[in-house]
Amino acid sequence: MQTEDYEYLYNLEETFWWFVGMREITAALLDPFCPTGRDRLILDAGCGTGGNLEWLKRYAGNGQVGGIDLSADALKFCRAREHRMLAQASITDLPFVDAAFDLLTSFDVLPQLPVGADTGAIDEMYRVLKPGGIIFVRAAAYEWMRSGHDQALSTHQRYQLSTLRQRMEHAGFRILRTTYANSLLFPAIATRRLVLKPLGLVDHGSDVKPLAPHLLWLNNLMEGALLQEARWLRKPNSSLPAGLSGVCIAEKPRHP
Repeated sequence: MQTEDYEYLYNLEETFWWFVGMREITAALLDPFCPTGRDRLILDAGCGTGGNLEWLKRYAGNGQVGGIDLSADALKFCRAREHRMLAQASITDLPFVDAAFDLLTSFDVLPQLPVGADTGAIDEMYRVLKPGGIIFVRAAAYEWMRSGHDQALSTHQRYQLSTLRQRMEHAGFRILRTTYANSLLFPAIATRRLVLKPLGLVDHGSDVKPLAPHLLWLNNLMEGALLQEARWLRKPNSSLPAGLSGVCIAEKPRHP
């Protein structure tokens, strides 16, 4: 990612439809496994500019939320948000002792790793999670959805949900729930990326950028679609059959 992309992330994380809606979807999926009233040590593995660090405090109680990121530029923005429990490190080599964290999140980080490196990253997340701890992993879905957006973000791979699940299970995790997300908008986004961009009818590069003034009305519309998905996913055992993202929630077994 370029410095400009981090600036966009920092400025948009509080209000842009994608971030607002996906946080609600995350809450719908994670709340049943992380009820309030318990102190937790939490790690966001690949925290970017830090928008989720503050949000994750809802699960920490009197515990702490920390983050790692490989980018020094990203961590500067985290510090601007007054977060201090930070480390510049790779998700494939986490600088923490075994069984350190109660909850670990990874939002769209695995796709940024070179092909094959994701297994090492998942092994590392397993290592630093406490027995009985919960992990939430989100990853970009479908290799055929690759576009200029992925090129701008240096995406190396996109996932079938079944592949993500298999790799989590191979590391030793017990799968609690899986689903796709960002489903209602999936046809429109696929059309934009696969048809309109190649024809030069929309801008190339990342899709995460400020909307043009005459398109600001779309922000509430698209956010509303994700909020509707979140309401559906709050139903026990519900899932979505396709979408722009794949989500896997798992537990590190208490006993081998």
